[in-house]
Amino acid sequence: MTVQNKIERARKAVAEISDYTQEQVDKLVYEGAKIIYKNAEPLARLAVDETGLGDYESKIGKNTDTPTAFWDYLKDKRSVGIINEDPSQGLVEAAHPVGVIGAITPATNPTVTPLGNFMHAVKGKNAVIISPAPRAEKTSTETVNLIRKALKACGAPEDLVQIINDVTIEKSQELMANCDLVIATGGAGLTKAAYSSGTPAYGVGPGNPPAILDRGYDLKDAAEKSIVAICSDNGILCDGDNLLLYPQELEADFFAELKTAGAVIFEDAADVAKFRDGLFDDGHINSGLVGKDVDVIAEAAGFSVPEGTKVIGLKVDAIGAADVLCKEIMGPVVILKSYDKFEDAVEMAVRNMEEAGGTGHTAGLFTNDDEHILYAGARIPVARMLVNQPTPDAWGPSSNALSPAVSEGCGTWGNNILAGNVDYIHMVNVCKIVKPLDIELPDGEKLFAD
Repeated sequence: MTVQNKIERARKAVAEISDYTQEQVDKLVYEGAKIIYKNAEPLARLAVDETGLGDYESKIGKNTDTPTAFWDYLKDKRSVGIINEDPSQGLVEAAHPVGVIGAITPATNPTVTPLGNFMHAVKGKNAVIISPAPRAEKTSTETVNLIRKALKACGAPEDLVQIINDVTIEKSQELMANCDLVIATGGAGLTKAAYSSGTPAYGVGPGNPPAILDRGYDLKDAAEKSIVAICSDNGILCDGDNLLLYPQELEADFFAELKTAGAVIFEDAADVAKFRDGLFDDGHINSGLVGKDVDVIAEAAGFSVPEGTKVIGLKVDAIGAADVLCKEIMGPVVILKSYDKFEDAVEMAVRNMEEAGGTGHTAGLFTNDDEHILYAGARIPVARMLVNQPTPDAWGPSSNALSPAVSEGCGTWGNNILAGNVDYIHMVNVCKIVKPLDIELPDGEKLFAD
């Protein structure tokens, strides 16, 4: 079936549910989430076996947490017909479907990204066509087929969700050029292609989050949450820590806590150089090590690590352009750098993103100082700053106020149109119906008098 055939079938499916009520739509969203939840384990195994990225247990967690958090967030939201009324402002808001959404999905999340895109899209009575990463096509296809099965059981058109088979760049480009909205989750090149398609698009920028440990914060808690952020799914999360900044005088104590939490730390410059050579080739990440286990990465550098090691820590003397290790690694590896004053740490976090990538995405901060929270938030150019949490919580679990998302926009910092999490509301057009208000403008002569 051609891409154009899929688009035509998607438009027909959208027309078939045009009269669906909010309750009918929500039923489809719920059942799509439920069937993926019930198949979390086999989908996780398929993803690891097919892509060679990440780890099985983490992917099970993704496949259960994502449908749970998304449904919990979406279940009470209005997205059909009149979605808001504010008599005091004479305002009524009505939602209109966008139509057919083309979703370009990555190999790193071959199940949850298609699921999240489906849930957000169908919440607004749209259809979605998935263009999968070639190395994850089997997993994404199984995901879509399961959701189609759930739709059929509801008596709804299965073509509300489809997937491109034997995907190619040309097929993805055709989808992006002919659908009504593009959601592009992946690297900078993919986002640029989406914005160049001539179709309205939401894209995401590359990750490479810095995290700052402030003085006075519990070292054990910071270490444990940092390990979670760094090693989750073998470090392939775009919002996982890559650079960890800590006070110089706390180095020994903090390193001890990191080791207790599961890190092996290399401090000798010669040892760190071996990892630098193993992880990067001519300034580019060794793709064969992306998302691999710590023992595989250690072996590539000529080392072995104890069984149970979760993270490799590499102490450096410089950040940003001065050290290629400060680029996004996408593995269970963290770069460790000390600082003197808190202001220095903030400056280093900013400089590292500007010089090594990740501007606009996510940053982390461990602190009990409210003034430091505001200071960092006003200076570090990111759409999400996670305070006293693992940075991967940027996807929006119930533990913070961020909306659950599988695409995290990075604003103009990351060449994106949206500085925030792509949500269901971004997949509907909202008409503002306004009535006249009894408001009198102030006297301009008085307002602007000398």
